[in-house]
Amino acid sequence: MLDSTNFNHQIHCVTNFEDLVSFSYVGEINAVCWKRELIGDFSEIVNLLASSENIKEISEKELLQLQLSKEGQLAREIILNDLKNLKTLGAAPVLNVIKNYERDDALPFFSTDVYSFHVDRSPIPTHTFLCTYYGESSDILPNSQAIQKILIPEVRDELKKLYQGSEDGFEDFLSEYFFDLHYQSTPNAQPINLGKGNLWRLAVDHPEIQVPPCIHRAPKEKNGESRLLLIC
Repeated sequence: MLDSTNFNHQIHCVTNFEDLVSFSYVGEINAVCWKRELIGDFSEIVNLLASSENIKEISEKELLQLQLSKEGQLAREIILNDLKNLKTLGAAPVLNVIKNYERDDALPFFSTDVYSFHVDRSPIPTHTFLCTYYGESSDILPNSQAIQKILIPEVRDELKKLYQGSEDGFEDFLSEYFFDLHYQSTPNAQPINLGKGNLWRLAVDHPEIQVPPCIHRAPKEKNGESRLLLIC
């Protein structure tokens, strides 16, 4: 659902793929949404691709080999078209069936898994594209409603204890182990759910991108329900 009061400040909506990829981030806008009401039975695809793996990557060949009902075929055509559009753009989209991601509980005071609010960093000026076709969908968080975890004094003190090196190398340590990518929501923050079927383009952390990177997190999956996610 796209009903947050922060909606107009952070998100720009479009009606086609061309506008999704051509819109330039500006001001506070660091997320672009092609809002769609998709047809077809995506649950049929998920059920046929059931696996014991927590995350199973699905190839186009595997997708094409599925014996599907008419509704399942409609869903497959939408996925294949999204894959084609993104590959034509030069992206490398991946289609996953996800039971759950690996949790990071090594540090009691800091989680670095994707269930934590985080930003994506790239060595090149690119974007994160994602679409949840089935299952729980991700959230984004307005940058004004988040604080970088490494700036929280008590967290920073614990990280310094973990580091135990010279002060000069501390910031490099935070970056090397991705601590600087994670954020804590502020009190009364209002995350924005990305919804099913919508194709999103999110700003990443790169010097050439002129807006703050988009803060987002993976959802907690429902028991027994996998997600069908396209991401690159």
